[in-house]
This record gives sequence, C-alpha cells and structure tokens, in this order.
Amino acid sequence: MPMDGLLSIGDFSRMTFLSVKTLRHYHEVGLLEPARIDDSSGYRYYRLDQVGTAQLIRRFRSLDLPVDQVRAVLTAPDDESRNRVIVAHLERMSTQLAETQARVESLQRLLTTPTQLSVSYRDEPAVTALAVVETVDAAEWVPWWLGAFTELHQALRASGLSRTGPDGAIFPTEAFTDERGELVAFVPIPAEAVPAVAGRVQVVTVPGARVAVTSYDGPLVDLDQAYSAVGAWVWEQARSSDGPVRERYLPTGDPDDLIAHVTEVCWPVA
Repeated sequence: MPMDGLLSIGDFSRMTFLSVKTLRHYHEVGLLEPARIDDSSGYRYYRLDQVGTAQLIRRFRSLDLPVDQVRAVLTAPDDESRNRVIVAHLERMSTQLAETQARVESLQRLLTTPTQLSVSYRDEPAVTALAVVETVDAAEWVPWWLGAFTELHQALRASGLSRTGPDGAIFPTEAFTDERGELVAFVPIPAEAVPAVAGRVQVVTVPGARVAVTSYDGPLVDLDQAYSAVGAWVWEQARSSDGPVRERYLPTGDPDDLIAHVTEVCWPVA
C-alpha cells in the first residue's frame, strides 16, 4: 500500500474489474474522479471507499445505462430522484426485451410457418371522413397512428355522429420507398355531416378505389406477410397499380379499442 494510503490504478482495476482504459475514460467524462493524480507522472490513485462506487458504475453500465444517467444516479440528491432514473431505464430495457422477443418469434414463424391468406377483389366507395393528414417518417408510424386515431375517436364522440364504416388509413408508395410520406388516418361519417373540428382533425373525402383485399389477424411485426401475400396475388394477375395502399381496421370488440381489430390490407389494382 502506498504511504498515503491510496490504491494504485492497477490494484483498483483488479478490485473493480474495470480496465485502466475504462477508468481513464470515466475520469475524462467526470464519472469517477481519482483521489489523486501524481503531478510528475500523471499516475492515478484511488481511495478504498471508491471501490463500491466503481462496482456500482460497472453494474449500471452493464445494463446499458448511459454515462450521463449513471452520473445522475450517483449525484442524485435523494433516493427518490435516484430511483426515478433507475426505474425509467429498467422500463426501457423491459420494452426493448419484449420487442426483441417479438422479433425472434416473428423470425421463427417466417422460417417454419408458410403464409396462407385468401385474397379477393372489392370496390371501396368514396366516403366522407374525419381525418388526420400528416407527413410522417416510417420510424414514427406506430406512435403517429395511435395518436391520430385517439384524436379521431375523441372528435367523433364530440360530434355526436355515428361512424359509417371501420377506421382506415392510407399509405402512399413513397411512404415505403422513401421511408417518409403523407399518411391519412380516417373515420368514415355520414356524407351530409359537417361537424365542427379542431386540432389536427379535418373533414375530407376519401376517394373510391378498386382493391384486392386480404385480412390479417396477428402480431403487428408480421403485418408485412399480409402485404406480401396480397401484393404477390395482384402481381401474378398483372393488375397491380401504383396507387396508395389502404388499411381498414375491423373491430373485434369496443370500436374505441385501438388494439383489438383485424386488419384488412387493401392493395390498389389497375
């Protein structure tokens, strides 16, 4: 032990399982300051009571807690503030774990279970609808979809009108090819209705179209299987069109439940 009672960086590394390179990095980012730095050699020394802090940092980093959030935990003024940071990160990890598990299961299904979906033609009539129309990046489709239909259902209740068909959404080709496009989420209402609207909600006319339709009832992560099935069916008949794809959402319970529905994928045909 050095005369001043401090640990060398080598001993501190062995006690904490943190490499010298890592310890130097944590010093540079202000996460774990050495107790003393030798003026002539630049050598770092640590106190014995810093071992517990270093081990705590190592465990947080092994859980992918970002450095700035580790710092927030270590400098938290009280247990409540500290725990709030930790709980928020654990919740994010749980969400990521669930998403990873869903992708693994999706891959297993893709490799072992052939997609068998029936397809038929249908004429979609033009409808008057409450709608949210917005240009959206592909990475934001799901949160945008949830937010848009939450607003639309609230607007429908406020108007006192009854829906004249299931919810729907329109996805132009560029939304897929460029990962960004103008999406339309809509709820059909009586043609003669002119309700007062607010916020993002507007009244639009959704044009009619000839489409090929397949129904899909399964995890969202596998929705591309429905798209490929109906797209291939239309392509084999040489009837595919460049028009937008529509989705219609047939409720399996409460129409205001955004999750409980069967999705119809409606592919445009020439």
